[in-house]
Amino acid sequence: MRGDGTKTVTTKNEPVVTGTEEDTLPPISWVQRYRLRLKRQRLLWRSFRSRHQLSGLIDRTGNIKPGDILAFTTLRNEITRLPWFLRHYRALGVDHFLIVDNSSNDGTVPYLREQPDVSLWRTPDSYRASRYGLDWLTWLQMRYGHNHWTLMVDADELLIYPDHDTRPLRDLTDWLDDRERAAFGALMLDLYPEGPLAEQSYDPQTDPTELVGWFDAGPYRAQRQSPMGNLWVQGGARERMFFADTPRRSPTLNKIPLVRWSRRFAYVNSCHSALPRHLNSTYAGPGDTAPSGVLLHTKFLPEVVEKSKIEKARRQHFHDPEQFAGYYDGIMDRPVLWTPDSKLYTSWRFLQTLGLMGTIDWEGHNSN
Repeated sequence: MRGDGTKTVTTKNEPVVTGTEEDTLPPISWVQRYRLRLKRQRLLWRSFRSRHQLSGLIDRTGNIKPGDILAFTTLRNEITRLPWFLRHYRALGVDHFLIVDNSSNDGTVPYLREQPDVSLWRTPDSYRASRYGLDWLTWLQMRYGHNHWTLMVDADELLIYPDHDTRPLRDLTDWLDDRERAAFGALMLDLYPEGPLAEQSYDPQTDPTELVGWFDAGPYRAQRQSPMGNLWVQGGARERMFFADTPRRSPTLNKIPLVRWSRRFAYVNSCHSALPRHLNSTYAGPGDTAPSGVLLHTKFLPEVVEKSKIEKARRQHFHDPEQFAGYYDGIMDRPVLWTPDSKLYTSWRFLQTLGLMGTIDWEGHNSN
């Protein structure tokens, strides 16, 4: 283990983990606990205020029943991804989607209006000023997600977990309930094509992993941060390609996408971290065998080059957009992310053998 407490995971034939696993979060002082409580209250208050920024377009929340599994997302111009996104999560067992559209103009809104299990809001307000949409979604979770299992996922993220092809989300949430686990963590795994970016074509009705099916098996590094106890995982393809000289600026790859929600909860930074802090203890990163999933990140579909041009000009995706201009420029150069060390995604079992996904002992739990 490095002197800064970082755990590094490399992958060859088997995962190799340096360091020790933490089963519980390190203790903090009463002053730190008090400050975290105030922080959570401030986040909830600003989310409550953000409700005035949302205009309801289609409200089907009256169809939500006790025990339904709900998915929350903010998006803009995702018409290409939405058919498979909805198909994937419906197959897993999501009962209702609560979506905030941030001024799409590509047909996203008309498409979502037609979906019988979608409630839709729209806002022209700043994505960055809303904590990258988190204020809007936290308000919707406060209002509709209390005591439901809720997914917080982006349109380019497909959650998978052990046996997801035979065990629906209801089995997973029941398993978590039986063990009094309030949350389920996942690694966000960047997928990319074999050739240069944007030189392929994609049919929105097909599985995007068939086009962007390659990934970096490692190295990844993970450390706990104080006082929240949140995990910080970095590494992988985007760091290798775009942040090799500034690795601490590379994307955070750990998320807590599935939570049995309470109106007292708040995500702090996307769904990378949450309060109360015990929610952050549910995932220890790559190499850990505890139950976890993977978010297949399909960012690098052919549209990524054009979207990067637009997002670089919009300046809505980073706290300091100027520092990340080179990231967008690197994508716009249409590089080849593939290397001879790249791995081809074939199944959740393969990810598990690489140490990128944990295990679940389903023994004693019957599928519905």
